[in-house]
Amino acid sequence: MSEKSYTGGCQCGAVRYAVDKLDLDHTITCNCSRCQKLGSVLAFTPRDNFVLKSGESNLTEYRFNARKISHQFCKTCGIQSFAYGEMPDGAKMAAINVNCLDDVDPRSLTPHHVDGKDH
Repeated sequence: MSEKSYTGGCQCGAVRYAVDKLDLDHTITCNCSRCQKLGSVLAFTPRDNFVLKSGESNLTEYRFNARKISHQFCKTCGIQSFAYGEMPDGAKMAAINVNCLDDVDPRSLTPHHVDGKDH
């Protein structure tokens, strides 16, 4: 798989987005206190590649630990389909929960596991 464009959103459909140049060959899973419980499979892209199409007023934010990642989730259905943050070099990024992409089977991917439990 190479970088492609996708659409996605939450379960109830209130939050919808489009993302360009997303590389599903480099997804991750993480065992931090949030990702482990959510079962997220994540792909990252520069923030400029992410466009929130609808539902901005229906989002709420959760931050934990170092409070550097803005976890966005739908107020109606509770699904976290993406988050905002920064890469180590300061570049703004979007973390996409691949489970929330349209027409993508995340079980067909081979994510790299990241040990975030102690970080």
